[in-house]
Amino acid sequence: MSCLTCLASYCPAHLEPHSSVPVLKEHRLVSATVPLQQKMCTKHNKLLEVYCQTDKKCICYLCVIDEHKNHCTVSAAAERDEEQEQLIMSQKKIQDVFQEREMVLTELVKTLKDFKSCSQAAVQTSDKIFDEMISSIKRKHTLAKQLINAREQTAVTQAEELQLQLEEEIAKLRRRHTELEQLSRTDDHIHFIQTFQSLSTSCESLYLPPEPADPPQHSFRTVTDCMSKLRNDIERLLRDTWPTILATVSNIDVVLPPVPKTREEFLHYYCPLTLNENSANKYLSVSQEYRRVTHQKYENYFSKKKKERFTNAMQVLCTQGLTERCYWEVSWSGGTVSVAVSYKDISRSSSHYSEFGNNDKSWSLECSPNGYSFQHNANSSTVSGPQSSTIGVYLDHKAGVLCFYSVSDKMTLLHKVHTTFGQPLYPGLGLKDDPYHHQSDIEAYAELIELC
Repeated sequence: MSCLTCLASYCPAHLEPHSSVPVLKEHRLVSATVPLQQKMCTKHNKLLEVYCQTDKKCICYLCVIDEHKNHCTVSAAAERDEEQEQLIMSQKKIQDVFQEREMVLTELVKTLKDFKSCSQAAVQTSDKIFDEMISSIKRKHTLAKQLINAREQTAVTQAEELQLQLEEEIAKLRRRHTELEQLSRTDDHIHFIQTFQSLSTSCESLYLPPEPADPPQHSFRTVTDCMSKLRNDIERLLRDTWPTILATVSNIDVVLPPVPKTREEFLHYYCPLTLNENSANKYLSVSQEYRRVTHQKYENYFSKKKKERFTNAMQVLCTQGLTERCYWEVSWSGGTVSVAVSYKDISRSSSHYSEFGNNDKSWSLECSPNGYSFQHNANSSTVSGPQSSTIGVYLDHKAGVLCFYSVSDKMTLLHKVHTTFGQPLYPGLGLKDDPYHHQSDIEAYAELIELC
């Protein structure tokens, strides 16, 4: 222990008087974990008992009236009490972070276990499916061989029977030819006439066999051609399906990157976008840099690809289809503006169903001077949040997350969607008339902000 009165440190044997001598009992003892010299003022060789808040250092009482004169000083005990409160707060924060990290770790271990289990189950299912396909192909292979062999046996049997019949007929014909040859040499006219009539009648009754079919190689070529077509069809199906399987497997993750929280973090995922002029409604004007869309009074006949154009809804899609983490911002003014994402195969002609948010192929945040509302699949919900002329959109296609933010001095989450996206998403902008403003009073526009 160290005695702050004696300014000395003692072993247990020499410390004993401090517990038995009445005068020494009043001395202040502290643990000797820190050398006593470190608690002494190097200038005055006095005990450090005061804390200078100005210079943020411990000093002795002589320093207070010396170089620390007019500084803000408190006793070391008072400073300890204040910093003790900060220590408790720091401990609480560490404890909270510790508990949060433990929860994340527990969830990660569980997720990893489930992932491995699902992965093994997927492998087993894959093995089962491919084994079934291979078994099915092998069964068809065996059946094809059986069919060919059965047909061969039937055809050969028929041909052999015909062969035996033809051989018998040829033998008869040879005998008849011999008989006719012998008859042609006889000198007996009566015998010739009587015999020839019976022989000629027998010749006319001879069986006429069928003609042989095409050569076997030509007959079976049609069979092998059918099998070749089957093989090509299976290979084409595997070739067309494999990229989808590969992409699906590649998109599966155990741990996703942390979700951005500040605008600076969101900007790491900034995605430059351009508007597809061919999809714009005829009453919309797209700027030359393909980033701003404005409502106009007269029709615009710029689009030749009419099947891409929204014929009734005043909206436009972007050219880019998004499948990764992306962030972009939209500046808007006048009327009601739809900040949306949509599948490419959204209806382009229906007067109502093609509007962003009125179908199951698009998600839309409608912004107006009176507030916000979110729409999807013809369902609308009011969204609360601070008014801003800039809307931030964050998309995590893999995780199925879509977020809309009000962007000002800070980012405020307006609405979050958690679903599964089956196709690439195309950002879109739409303009609607506001009943509280006339088009002649204020220009309605929406613009993709180009961020650096």
